[in-house]
Amino acid sequence: MLDPVLLRSFAAVADTLSFTRAGERLGVRQGTVSQHVRKLEEAVGRTLFVRDTHSVALTADGEAMVEFAATILDAGDRALAHFHSVQVRGRLRLGLSEDLVATRLARILDRFRRRYPGVDLVLTVGLSENLEAALDAGDLDLIFAKRSPGRPRGTRVWRDRFVWVSSPGFRLDGGPVPLISYPRPALSRATAVAALEAAGLEWRMACTSGSLSGLRAAASAGLGVVAHAETLMPDGLVPIPGLPELDAFDFTLQTSRRSTSPAADAMARAILDSASTLRSGV
Repeated sequence: MLDPVLLRSFAAVADTLSFTRAGERLGVRQGTVSQHVRKLEEAVGRTLFVRDTHSVALTADGEAMVEFAATILDAGDRALAHFHSVQVRGRLRLGLSEDLVATRLARILDRFRRRYPGVDLVLTVGLSENLEAALDAGDLDLIFAKRSPGRPRGTRVWRDRFVWVSSPGFRLDGGPVPLISYPRPALSRATAVAALEAAGLEWRMACTSGSLSGLRAAASAGLGVVAHAETLMPDGLVPIPGLPELDAFDFTLQTSRRSTSPAADAMARAILDSASTLRSGV
């Protein structure tokens, strides 16, 4: 039988591709994580990671173990939740970036609802910067949103990057770059404008929308380009070449500084345990 402790350390390394960040996520030392992974590799008789002083990558066996680990850990969590769910009650005010809601989070929310039926979930969907302000004001308990790298607050779920996307037939015509964007203070908007101006390219705001469905409709109609998370690219849109590279960012979990709750902790664990699924869509 595979030890869930070893599997949880493996899953954290697989999600972060870093033994150091995995230890930070789990609250243990890097050496402990390395020991857990080594014991797991010994138990299955396979090498799960290729690692050197600069990088960590999954082997083919490691990729297979990601799915097995998620299934085993989920079963254990469901068993514990069955007996402990009565202890997790109350209201959870959760803030989410819209691109997460519109893509891959529904399965996790449904699983959470079944595990913790005593929790009343209140969802707020919006721009990451506005969600963070609401969290600081005490209006939210937990947010799952974008954040620029280098800002230490929060727990990184995975690192992503913005890419330019539009309809398959879209072509730049040599004039000002037509930009489709969320309104200020969206991180994607600020990143797109900064990249264009740093490259000396003229741009114009072709369309502004407060919803992802609006951005997607405008892009599908060929009105312009959108700076969007690479791993959550909407169906029907494709990368657009010929524009400056955009910055990376992190999807992070942030909890209220004013108070913590068992419900917020349970949701954070559910999201972290499903990070590889959220990132890959598998």
